[in-house]
Amino acid sequence: MSAGSNLRSEDQFLCSICLGLFTDPVSTPCGHNFCKICISKHWDWTNSCQCPVCNKVLETRPLMEVNTFIKEMVAHSSEQQAAEPGEVPCDVCTGPILKALKSCLVCLASYCQTHLEPHLTASRLKRHQLVDPVENLEDRMCLKHDKPLELFCKTDQTCVCSLCSVLDHKTHELVPLREEYEGKKAELRNTEAEVQQMIQKRQLKIQELRESMKTSKDALDREKAEGLQVFTDLMDIVERNKKSFMKEIEDKQKTTAKQAEDFIKHLEHEIFELMKRSSEVKQLSLSEDHLHLLQSFRSLKAAPPTKNWTEVRVHPPSYEGTVVRAVAQLEQNLREKIKKKLSEAELKRVQKSEVDLTLDPKTANSYLILSDDGKQVHCGDVKKNLPDNPERFSYAGCVLGTQSFSSGRFYFEVQVKEKTDWTLGVAREFINRKRDVSLSPNDGLWTVWLRNRNEYKALADPSVRLNLQPGPEKVGVFVDYEEGLVSFYDVDSAALIYSFTGCCFSQKLYPFFNPCPNIGGKNSAPLIICPVNQST
Repeated sequence: MSAGSNLRSEDQFLCSICLGLFTDPVSTPCGHNFCKICISKHWDWTNSCQCPVCNKVLETRPLMEVNTFIKEMVAHSSEQQAAEPGEVPCDVCTGPILKALKSCLVCLASYCQTHLEPHLTASRLKRHQLVDPVENLEDRMCLKHDKPLELFCKTDQTCVCSLCSVLDHKTHELVPLREEYEGKKAELRNTEAEVQQMIQKRQLKIQELRESMKTSKDALDREKAEGLQVFTDLMDIVERNKKSFMKEIEDKQKTTAKQAEDFIKHLEHEIFELMKRSSEVKQLSLSEDHLHLLQSFRSLKAAPPTKNWTEVRVHPPSYEGTVVRAVAQLEQNLREKIKKKLSEAELKRVQKSEVDLTLDPKTANSYLILSDDGKQVHCGDVKKNLPDNPERFSYAGCVLGTQSFSSGRFYFEVQVKEKTDWTLGVAREFINRKRDVSLSPNDGLWTVWLRNRNEYKALADPSVRLNLQPGPEKVGVFVDYEEGLVSFYDVDSAALIYSFTGCCFSQKLYPFFNPCPNIGGKNSAPLIICPVNQST
């Protein structure tokens, strides 16, 4: 719709009496509209019911009702164009201030739709430069020449007018404002992209920190729960030892009390018998029957069935050393419990470095039989016809893991159940695989073995005999490359078997397995690489 038609639409909502927007608009029978108060005052003043527009005379003064449709249209028009806070107002409006539709850089004024009409229709004003509504139009004029700022001086990085370009900036690099505007817009888009990228990075960092906090909180909760369980177990031990101590001293007291009660009962029985005898003696002494007294005297004269109580004593129980022994037993129980709990905690710590291992068939001795999934190995009786590649152990019945490690920590577990002989550990990459392997750190192997069902050794230099009774059914192997540490664990009892410390690693390390000959079927069980169960 054109500006002119918009203006005419607005005129439809103007009262022809007050020339303002309708207030409570009413319609006359002839079809014209007025403010209710305006037409009422007009008729009161003229003393006639004549329409101010068409001069039609009405016979009777009608009862005027507000035209709700026109009232809503007026309200809608007012809401659409009234200047809101923060919007540029029309500089010409004297009544309700309407929102400016355009600003003129020549007139240095802003106009609503109604007052903009001359700039759209008058040929002289059509040449003026109109822009979207802006405030402070004076800031868009050159203070020196009172001309619009139309150019940008790239040399001085400032906006200038056409006169400035030929007077003060004639040797400078000048471009139209729009050209510089487009360039700066492109820079702003790039800056916005960079800012958004920075925001995204920081949001990711926040997410990372929150996840780290959650992980830390989860670790704290687990540590608190484990610690609480440890202290609960220790308190249970103290409580059990306290009950044992109390029972011991109470049992001693009960034994002494029972002995005394038994003596008392015996004495009371003897007193009863003596009192009975005393009564018989007294009764016989009063007898006047000579024969009866003489015949009964012998039986009464015999010694009564009593015990000599002179040396009888009830000694109080001795509690000497009871507390000391109870505390010593408590200390031993606590020490064993603490050691077990610390061992379990240490095993859980190293289990977090678990790696998924498979056996490398290229390194396996020709007598070894590997499972299809590369998790099990045992020794067969028949030598297979395999290529003698450089990686293969030709003499020793060994096999390495496929994975190698040259930094950090790693841990794996191997089931050795039902085996009579085995060797486990780690080996450096460049060991001699074509002759018998010397199982010592000097030759690049850090291992523990079992021989003859119950002979355990850590193959250090010199070797160390290990007292493992009962022996482990599952062995954990942990390596800290930087610390130079190789440790072996009995997984089921969470006990440390042996640690090689101060090792100097300079090559890749490989997990090392030797299931040993099956000895006529006695050692036919395989070595099995097991997944780690960290819940135990």
